[in-house]
Amino acid sequence: MAELEVVLWRSLESGQVQEAVVRLSAPATVADALRVVGWSLTGECGVWGRSCGPKQRLQQGDRIELYRPLKVDPKRARRERFQRQGVRGTGLFADRRPNSKAGY
Repeated sequence: MAELEVVLWRSLESGQVQEAVVRLSAPATVADALRVVGWSLTGECGVWGRSCGPKQRLQQGDRIELYRPLKVDPKRARRERFQRQGVRGTGLFADRRPNSKAGY
């Protein structure tokens, strides 16, 4: 039987990442890797940034990422940030030279 080496990543808090390297016998799934490490799947997971489920088959060198739930909807946060900053303080042209035309 072939052996796979995969990496598991999770972030329980902002700015804090835990990493674990696991060797599994092929064929293996995301659930198998989580079982070996002792981590539970509480939210979403993905392999190399693509969303997947616990039954996803793994390949050599895959990186399994466990995502924590969002605290704020990104669209709502952006909308509120835009309202606070105003039209002139956001976007590509926020830092303009004095007395310059828009876009320069």
